[in-house]
Amino acid sequence: MTGGTETGKVVAGIIGRNLTRFTAELGGKGAVIAFEDVDVERCVAATLFAAFVGSGQTCVEGARLLVHRILYDRAVAGLVRRARAIRLGNPLENDTQMGPLVSAKQRDNVERYVRSGIEQGATVAAGGKRPAGAAFARGYYFEPTVFTNVSPQMRIAQEEIFGPVVCVMSFNSEDEAVAIANGTQFGLGASVWTRDGARAHRVAHRLQFGIVWINDHHRVDPTSPWGGFKMSGIRRENGPIAYEEYTQIQSVIVNLSDSLFDWYADDGKEKRLN
Repeated sequence: MTGGTETGKVVAGIIGRNLTRFTAELGGKGAVIAFEDVDVERCVAATLFAAFVGSGQTCVEGARLLVHRILYDRAVAGLVRRARAIRLGNPLENDTQMGPLVSAKQRDNVERYVRSGIEQGATVAAGGKRPAGAAFARGYYFEPTVFTNVSPQMRIAQEEIFGPVVCVMSFNSEDEAVAIANGTQFGLGASVWTRDGARAHRVAHRLQFGIVWINDHHRVDPTSPWGGFKMSGIRRENGPIAYEEYTQIQSVIVNLSDSLFDWYADDGKEKRLN
């Protein structure tokens, strides 16, 4: 199944009574980690795609941009400028860049999280509200939203919003970036952006995420296993390993010896099971 973590727990509880096998891809709180050697425009473009594709309604959404302090101000400025320029509208029209949310309930949920962020001291640098105008009357639209002045402990940085909201936080070192990225209950998808190949792989292996991109986000090879760590699910979809989830292993043990085996015979011979 694919769904939210709470739903996954309920389903697991029900099917556990029958010992039914279960593969679940659940919630996430993805991180986009941009180091100081990344071009700012590339960082901004990457974050826009990671955070706002599908109106943010993806389990591997880049909901947190962790950017090196050296790039922070320029990255925020570019992200705010580009987020405000995203064209909202009917998703059936070719020039639309972002459509509505799936339901009124989901939009209300996003609005509650925005209020929570403000109440906890974060700053709405872009978006944060419903777009105005008759063109948005039919549909549950919400503007692409950028939060700054976010601390890792805030609800908007910890909980899955499932909407077009990205939280921007800075870091000074690899260790700090990894600690912030890993510091949630989720572990589904994250991306590492750097020109340093050794650092990219070093950081990727330290991340507690089932899916890690290097200099990319969202795009996937169907042969690559897909699934998360921690509260983001169990087992994997896609790839050869997924076939194993749909098979049962049977052991058939054959005795090819013609010799008599008598466990209880008092013949002075050592008896062994293997």
